[in-house]
Amino acid sequence: MRELTLAKLENLKTIIKKTGGAVVAFSGGVDSTFLLKVAHDILGDKVLAITANSETYPKRELEAAKTFAMSLGIRHIVIETLELEIDGFADNPPDRCYYCKHELFSKLTEIAKANGMEYVFDGSNYDDRNDHRSGMRAAKQLGVVSPLKQAEMTKDDIREISKEFGLSTWNKPSFACLSSRFPYGTKITPEKLVVIGAAEDYIRDLGFQELRVRHHDNIARIEIGKVDLERIIPYADKIVEKIKSLGFLYVTLDLAGFKTGSMNYTLSEEEKSVESK
Repeated sequence: MRELTLAKLENLKTIIKKTGGAVVAFSGGVDSTFLLKVAHDILGDKVLAITANSETYPKRELEAAKTFAMSLGIRHIVIETLELEIDGFADNPPDRCYYCKHELFSKLTEIAKANGMEYVFDGSNYDDRNDHRSGMRAAKQLGVVSPLKQAEMTKDDIREISKEFGLSTWNKPSFACLSSRFPYGTKITPEKLVVIGAAEDYIRDLGFQELRVRHHDNIARIEIGKVDLERIIPYADKIVEKIKSLGFLYVTLDLAGFKTGSMNYTLSEEEKSVESK
């Protein structure tokens, strides 16, 4: 392990230890899995993992989160959230994530207090400060702590240490909730979420992990890792047939490849800065 990465890990442990106990927002992704593992190592049963289940959260992600928590004997609670019923969320504004995270972190804060804990952790890392993430504004307002960011741990740091720890998530592709598949201003509905989830599950089951299926009305735009662009072509007919059966008229493959947060390209600098207001 690199010396700088090791130093960051020790700093992370110090930050976590000082809290004495915390609720961890646990999605089962690379960052929150790593954070939960370290927090549990340091704080033991004074850690409570909370996973929010909703229409925007794929079932396979939920099952993976449950399996991980159970494998380490971590206290884990699954709560139900209804993002589409939050005023303003389904209209898909640029700060959509603010509404979702504000509700989630509010619930986690209540759970923390009910369990005698003062802190709520989220898995934001040091790289996230460079992206449009309006959910950070909600975290700041509600006093949520981001230990990975405080320890200046980047995604590469987290993957490196996760591999060292033997965590299966070390090379897991980045994931965002299914609401991120829609252009801003496009109405999000339960039906559309089901369609996108089914399309991604189908392609993922063919052996492709790093992908998004973006919903552009009657067009499905597939983003896949550049290393897989050539490999996916032999599956083209099957994929087109499946995705058209879900209601799309056209199926496209984005030659630019997969890019986290690609829907943010349409935002102005003013809209991107909303998270810091």
